[in-house]
Amino acid sequence: MRIIVPMAGMGKRMRPHTLTTPKPVVPVAGKPIVQHLVEDIIRMCNQKVEEIAFVVGHFGEEAEKNLIAIAENLGAKGTIHYQDTPLGTAHAILCAESALKGPVVVAFADTLFSADFRMDADCDGVIWVKQIEDPRQFGVVKTEKDGTITDFVEKPQEFVSDLAIIGIYYLKDGENLKKELQYLIDNDIRDKGEYQLTNALENMKTKGLRLKAGKVDEWLDCGNKDATVYTNRRVLEIKYPNNHISASAQVINSVIIPPCFIGDKVVIENSVVGPHVSAGNNTKIVNSVIKNSIVREHCTLRDAGIDNSLIGNHVHYKQQLRDLSMGDYSTES
Repeated sequence: MRIIVPMAGMGKRMRPHTLTTPKPVVPVAGKPIVQHLVEDIIRMCNQKVEEIAFVVGHFGEEAEKNLIAIAENLGAKGTIHYQDTPLGTAHAILCAESALKGPVVVAFADTLFSADFRMDADCDGVIWVKQIEDPRQFGVVKTEKDGTITDFVEKPQEFVSDLAIIGIYYLKDGENLKKELQYLIDNDIRDKGEYQLTNALENMKTKGLRLKAGKVDEWLDCGNKDATVYTNRRVLEIKYPNNHISASAQVINSVIIPPCFIGDKVVIENSVVGPHVSAGNNTKIVNSVIKNSIVREHCTLRDAGIDNSLIGNHVHYKQQLRDLSMGDYSTES
Protein backbone atom coordinates (compact mmCIF):
# COMPACT_ATOMS: atom_id res chain seq x y z
CA MET A 1 0.00 0.00 0.00
CA ARG A 2 1.07 3.58 -0.63
CA ILE A 3 0.16 6.82 1.15
CA ILE A 4 -0.06 10.10 -0.78
CA VAL A 5 0.06 13.28 1.31
CA PRO A 6 -0.85 16.49 -0.57
CA MET A 7 0.60 19.39 1.41
CA ALA A 8 1.54 22.13 -1.06
CA GLY A 9 -0.77 24.84 0.31
CA MET A 10 0.72 28.16 1.42
CA GLY A 11 -0.87 28.08 4.88
CA LYS A 12 -1.92 31.74 4.79
CA ARG A 13 -4.22 31.39 7.83
CA MET A 14 -1.22 30.25 9.91
CA ARG A 15 1.02 33.24 9.20
CA PRO A 16 3.50 34.36 10.52
CA HIS A 17 4.46 30.77 11.39
CA THR A 18 4.20 29.50 7.81
CA LEU A 19 6.51 32.23 6.50
CA THR A 20 9.41 30.08 7.73
CA THR A 21 7.84 26.62 8.25
CA PRO A 22 5.43 24.73 5.97
CA LYS A 23 2.13 24.31 7.85
CA PRO A 24 2.19 20.48 7.96
CA VAL A 25 5.63 20.61 9.58
CA VAL A 26 4.48 22.82 12.46
CA PRO A 27 4.73 20.60 15.57
CA VAL A 28 1.90 19.57 17.84
CA ALA A 29 2.65 17.41 20.89
CA GLY A 30 6.31 17.28 19.95
CA LYS A 31 6.00 16.09 16.34
CA PRO A 32 5.16 17.68 12.97
CA ILE A 33 1.46 17.54 12.10
CA VAL A 34 2.21 15.38 9.05
CA GLN A 35 4.19 12.89 11.14
CA HIS A 36 1.24 12.34 13.49
CA LEU A 37 -0.98 11.89 10.43
CA VAL A 38 1.04 9.18 8.69
CA GLU A 39 1.81 7.39 11.98
CA ASP A 40 -1.89 7.20 12.81
CA ILE A 41 -2.78 5.92 9.34
CA ILE A 42 -0.09 3.22 9.43
CA ARG A 43 -1.26 2.15 12.86
CA MET A 44 -4.78 1.67 11.49
CA CYS A 45 -3.71 -0.20 8.34
CA ASN A 46 -3.54 -3.96 8.00
CA GLN A 47 -1.20 -3.72 5.00
CA LYS A 48 2.50 -2.91 4.68
CA VAL A 49 3.13 0.66 3.55
CA GLU A 50 5.77 0.64 0.81
CA GLU A 51 5.90 4.35 0.00
CA ILE A 52 4.83 7.70 1.42
CA ALA A 53 4.61 10.28 -1.37
CA PHE A 54 4.62 13.92 -0.22
CA VAL A 55 3.18 16.49 -2.66
CA VAL A 56 4.78 19.82 -1.76
CA GLY A 57 5.41 23.33 -2.95
CA HIS A 58 9.05 24.32 -2.87
CA PHE A 59 9.66 23.90 0.87
CA GLY A 60 13.46 23.78 0.66
CA GLU A 61 15.99 20.99 0.97
CA GLU A 62 15.91 20.74 4.77
CA ALA A 63 12.13 20.33 4.95
CA GLU A 64 12.20 17.72 2.19
CA LYS A 65 14.94 15.75 3.98
CA ASN A 66 12.83 15.78 7.15
CA LEU A 67 9.84 14.39 5.24
CA ILE A 68 11.95 11.61 3.75
CA ALA A 69 13.24 10.79 7.23
CA ILE A 70 9.67 10.58 8.60
CA ALA A 71 8.81 7.98 5.95
CA GLU A 72 12.01 6.00 6.41
CA ASN A 73 11.60 5.89 10.19
CA LEU A 74 8.23 4.23 9.56
CA GLY A 75 9.77 1.59 7.31
CA ALA A 76 8.59 3.14 4.02
CA LYS A 77 10.26 4.80 1.06
CA GLY A 78 9.76 8.56 1.06
CA THR A 79 9.32 10.44 -2.22
CA ILE A 80 8.87 14.14 -2.99
CA HIS A 81 6.56 15.44 -5.72
CA TYR A 82 5.89 19.08 -6.63
CA GLN A 83 2.67 20.99 -7.22
CA ASP A 84 3.81 24.30 -8.65
CA THR A 85 0.32 25.76 -9.16
CA PRO A 86 -2.64 25.19 -6.80
CA LEU A 87 -5.24 23.75 -9.17
CA GLY A 88 -7.32 21.71 -6.74
CA THR A 89 -7.31 18.43 -4.87
CA ALA A 90 -7.45 16.19 -7.96
CA HIS A 91 -4.49 17.98 -9.52
CA ALA A 92 -2.49 17.75 -6.29
CA ILE A 93 -2.91 13.98 -6.08
CA LEU A 94 -2.06 13.50 -9.75
CA CYS A 95 1.25 15.28 -9.13
CA ALA A 96 2.26 12.03 -7.39
CA GLU A 97 1.09 9.86 -10.29
CA SER A 98 4.03 7.44 -9.96
CA ALA A 99 2.63 6.45 -6.54
CA LEU A 100 -0.88 5.84 -7.88
CA LYS A 101 -0.70 2.06 -8.13
CA GLY A 102 -2.14 -0.71 -6.02
CA PRO A 103 -4.03 0.17 -2.82
CA VAL A 104 -3.64 3.86 -1.98
CA VAL A 105 -4.49 6.09 0.97
CA VAL A 106 -4.74 9.81 0.18
CA ALA A 107 -4.43 11.96 3.31
CA PHE A 108 -4.42 15.76 3.20
CA ALA A 109 -1.92 17.08 5.70
CA ASP A 110 -3.85 19.82 7.52
CA THR A 111 -6.05 17.45 9.49
CA LEU A 112 -5.63 14.87 12.22
CA PHE A 113 -8.19 12.41 13.49
CA SER A 114 -9.10 10.16 16.38
CA ALA A 115 -10.62 6.85 15.31
CA ASP A 116 -10.37 3.09 15.47
CA PHE A 117 -10.95 2.08 11.87
CA ARG A 118 -9.77 -0.61 9.48
CA MET A 119 -9.64 -0.62 5.69
CA ASP A 120 -12.91 -2.17 4.49
CA ALA A 121 -12.18 -5.17 2.22
CA ASP A 122 -15.72 -5.53 0.85
CA CYS A 123 -15.79 -2.27 -1.14
CA ASP A 124 -13.68 -0.38 -3.67
CA GLY A 125 -12.90 2.54 -1.42
CA VAL A 126 -13.56 4.29 1.86
CA ILE A 127 -13.97 8.04 2.39
CA TRP A 128 -13.79 9.12 6.01
CA VAL A 129 -16.32 11.68 7.20
CA LYS A 130 -17.41 13.53 10.34
CA GLN A 131 -20.89 14.84 11.10
CA ILE A 132 -20.66 18.62 11.56
CA GLU A 133 -23.04 21.51 12.11
CA ASP A 134 -22.06 23.71 9.14
CA PRO A 135 -20.82 21.74 6.10
CA ARG A 136 -20.80 24.64 3.63
CA GLN A 137 -17.00 24.89 3.48
CA PHE A 138 -16.44 21.17 2.91
CA GLY A 139 -17.11 18.41 0.47
CA VAL A 140 -19.92 16.19 1.80
CA VAL A 141 -21.40 12.79 1.02
CA LYS A 142 -24.90 11.36 1.00
CA THR A 143 -25.18 7.70 2.02
CA GLU A 144 -27.50 4.74 2.22
CA LYS A 145 -28.16 3.08 5.58
CA ASP A 146 -25.22 0.67 5.17
CA GLY A 147 -22.81 3.56 4.57
CA THR A 148 -22.61 3.17 0.78
CA ILE A 149 -22.10 6.60 -0.77
CA THR A 150 -24.78 7.77 -3.20
CA ASP A 151 -23.62 11.35 -3.89
CA PHE A 152 -20.63 13.67 -3.54
CA VAL A 153 -21.26 17.41 -3.27
CA GLU A 154 -18.46 20.00 -3.09
CA LYS A 155 -19.11 22.86 -0.60
CA PRO A 156 -22.92 22.87 -0.77
CA GLN A 157 -24.46 26.26 0.01
CA GLU A 158 -27.84 24.64 0.63
CA PHE A 159 -28.16 21.65 2.94
CA VAL A 160 -27.75 18.24 1.32
CA SER A 161 -25.80 16.39 4.03
CA ASP A 162 -23.89 17.06 7.25
CA LEU A 163 -21.30 14.32 6.65
CA ALA A 164 -18.17 16.32 5.84
CA ILE A 165 -15.22 14.66 4.09
CA ILE A 166 -12.24 15.06 6.43
CA GLY A 167 -9.55 14.55 3.77
CA ILE A 168 -8.61 10.87 4.17
CA TYR A 169 -9.46 8.39 1.40
CA TYR A 170 -8.69 4.73 0.71
CA LEU A 171 -8.90 3.35 -2.84
CA LYS A 172 -8.19 -0.29 -3.69
CA ASP A 173 -6.99 0.53 -7.20
CA GLY A 174 -4.61 3.46 -7.51
CA GLU A 175 -4.30 3.03 -11.27
CA ASN A 176 -8.04 3.50 -11.70
CA LEU A 177 -7.94 6.63 -9.53
CA LYS A 178 -5.10 7.99 -11.68
CA LYS A 179 -7.15 7.40 -14.83
CA GLU A 180 -10.15 9.28 -13.40
CA LEU A 181 -8.00 12.18 -12.22
CA GLN A 182 -6.33 12.46 -15.63
CA TYR A 183 -9.76 12.46 -17.29
CA LEU A 184 -10.68 15.60 -15.33
CA ILE A 185 -7.49 17.37 -16.40
CA ASP A 186 -7.69 16.29 -20.05
CA ASN A 187 -11.30 17.44 -20.34
CA ASP A 188 -10.88 20.54 -18.16
CA ILE A 189 -13.65 19.46 -15.80
CA ARG A 190 -13.60 21.88 -12.87
CA ASP A 191 -15.80 22.62 -9.88
CA LYS A 192 -15.61 26.14 -8.45
CA GLY A 193 -12.59 26.77 -10.66
CA GLU A 194 -10.50 23.78 -9.58
CA TYR A 195 -10.04 20.09 -10.38
CA GLN A 196 -11.78 18.32 -7.50
CA LEU A 197 -11.19 14.80 -6.21
CA THR A 198 -14.91 14.52 -5.46
CA ASN A 199 -15.65 14.73 -9.21
CA ALA A 200 -13.33 11.78 -9.87
CA LEU A 201 -14.96 9.80 -7.06
CA GLU A 202 -18.41 10.60 -8.46
CA ASN A 203 -17.33 9.24 -11.86
CA MET A 204 -16.03 6.07 -10.20
CA LYS A 205 -19.31 5.60 -8.35
CA THR A 206 -21.31 6.15 -11.54
CA LYS A 207 -19.29 3.37 -13.22
CA GLY A 208 -20.35 0.92 -10.52
CA LEU A 209 -17.57 1.11 -7.94
CA ARG A 210 -18.81 0.75 -4.37
CA LEU A 211 -17.51 3.49 -2.10
CA LYS A 212 -18.39 3.62 1.58
CA ALA A 213 -18.28 6.33 4.22
CA GLY A 214 -16.17 5.62 7.27
CA LYS A 215 -16.75 7.72 10.37
CA VAL A 216 -14.10 9.09 12.72
CA ASP A 217 -14.64 9.86 16.40
CA GLU A 218 -12.89 13.22 16.27
CA TRP A 219 -11.63 15.48 13.51
CA LEU A 220 -8.81 17.83 14.47
CA ASP A 221 -8.11 20.81 12.23
CA CYS A 222 -4.78 22.63 12.02
CA GLY A 223 -5.91 25.44 9.76
CA ASN A 224 -5.13 28.44 12.00
CA LYS A 225 -3.43 29.30 15.29
CA ASP A 226 -6.34 28.65 17.63
CA ALA A 227 -7.26 25.38 15.90
CA THR A 228 -3.65 24.19 16.04
CA VAL A 229 -3.35 24.99 19.75
CA TYR A 230 -6.58 23.06 20.37
CA THR A 231 -5.28 20.13 18.32
CA ASN A 232 -2.09 20.16 20.39
CA ARG A 233 -4.28 19.94 23.48
CA ARG A 234 -6.27 16.96 22.22
CA VAL A 235 -3.22 15.06 20.92
CA LEU A 236 -1.51 15.51 24.29
CA GLU A 237 -4.62 14.19 26.05
CA ILE A 238 -4.80 11.16 23.76
CA LYS A 239 -1.10 10.27 23.40
CA TYR A 240 0.66 11.68 26.48
CA PRO A 241 -1.92 11.83 29.31
CA ASN A 242 0.81 11.44 31.95
CA ASN A 243 3.38 13.77 30.31
CA HIS A 244 6.34 13.10 28.07
CA ILE A 245 9.45 14.65 29.59
CA SER A 246 12.77 14.06 27.83
CA ALA A 247 15.52 12.51 29.92
CA SER A 248 17.77 15.43 28.97
CA ALA A 249 15.29 18.07 30.19
CA GLN A 250 15.96 19.92 33.47
CA VAL A 251 13.00 20.72 35.70
CA ILE A 252 14.18 22.93 38.57
CA ASN A 253 11.84 24.01 41.38
CA SER A 254 8.94 23.77 38.94
CA VAL A 255 5.64 21.99 38.41
CA ILE A 256 4.65 20.23 35.17
CA ILE A 257 0.87 19.73 35.06
CA PRO A 258 -0.12 16.93 32.64
CA PRO A 259 -0.57 16.44 29.83
CA CYS A 260 2.59 18.05 28.47
CA PHE A 261 5.38 17.28 26.01
CA ILE A 262 8.79 18.54 27.15
CA GLY A 263 11.50 18.14 24.51
CA ASP A 264 15.24 17.53 24.59
CA LYS A 265 17.48 19.85 26.65
CA VAL A 266 14.55 21.98 27.78
CA VAL A 267 15.20 23.91 31.00
CA ILE A 268 12.22 24.83 33.19
CA GLU A 269 13.07 26.82 36.30
CA ASN A 270 10.81 28.37 38.97
CA SER A 271 7.81 27.91 36.71
CA VAL A 272 4.44 26.23 36.34
CA VAL A 273 4.02 24.58 32.93
CA GLY A 274 0.79 22.93 31.83
CA PRO A 275 -1.67 21.64 31.31
CA HIS A 276 -1.58 21.20 27.53
CA VAL A 277 1.88 22.58 26.79
CA SER A 278 4.41 21.40 24.20
CA ALA A 279 7.92 22.80 24.71
CA GLY A 280 10.39 22.23 21.87
CA ASN A 281 14.04 21.24 22.09
CA ASN A 282 16.54 23.64 23.71
CA THR A 283 13.86 25.96 25.07
CA LYS A 284 14.27 27.71 28.43
CA ILE A 285 11.33 28.77 30.61
CA VAL A 286 12.12 30.80 33.75
CA ASN A 287 9.83 32.41 36.36
CA SER A 288 6.82 31.81 34.14
CA VAL A 289 3.34 30.33 33.99
CA ILE A 290 2.64 28.64 30.66
CA LYS A 291 -0.52 26.72 29.79
CA ASN A 292 -2.42 25.52 26.70
CA SER A 293 0.35 26.55 24.33
CA ILE A 294 2.94 25.38 21.82
CA VAL A 295 6.45 26.74 22.37
CA ARG A 296 8.82 25.68 19.61
CA GLU A 297 12.61 25.21 19.67
CA HIS A 298 15.41 27.43 21.00
CA CYS A 299 13.06 29.84 22.81
CA THR A 300 13.70 31.78 26.02
CA LEU A 301 10.65 32.82 28.06
CA ARG A 302 11.20 34.82 31.27
CA ASP A 303 8.68 36.29 33.70
CA ALA A 304 5.95 35.31 31.23
CA GLY A 305 2.32 34.38 31.63
CA ILE A 306 1.15 32.69 28.44
CA ASP A 307 -2.10 30.95 27.51
CA ASN A 308 -3.63 29.77 24.20
CA SER A 309 -0.46 30.67 22.31
CA LEU A 310 1.76 29.44 19.50
CA ILE A 311 5.36 30.59 19.84
CA GLY A 312 7.79 30.11 16.92
CA ASN A 313 11.45 29.10 16.98
CA HIS A 314 14.20 31.28 18.50
CA VAL A 315 11.75 33.58 20.29
CA HIS A 316 12.93 35.66 23.28
CA TYR A 317 9.99 36.86 25.35
CA LYS A 318 9.50 38.59 28.71
CA GLN A 319 6.03 39.93 29.46
CA GLN A 320 2.71 39.53 31.28
CA LEU A 321 -0.29 37.24 30.63
CA ARG A 322 -1.13 37.29 26.93
CA ASP A 323 -2.78 35.32 24.12
CA LEU A 324 -0.01 35.15 21.54
CA SER A 325 0.88 34.10 18.02
CA MET A 326 4.55 34.96 17.51
CA GLY A 327 6.62 33.96 14.49
CA ASP A 328 10.22 32.75 14.42
CA TYR A 329 13.04 35.00 15.71
CA SER A 330 10.73 37.43 17.53
CA THR A 331 11.90 39.40 20.57
CA GLU A 332 9.68 41.23 23.07
CA SER A 333 10.45 42.37 26.61
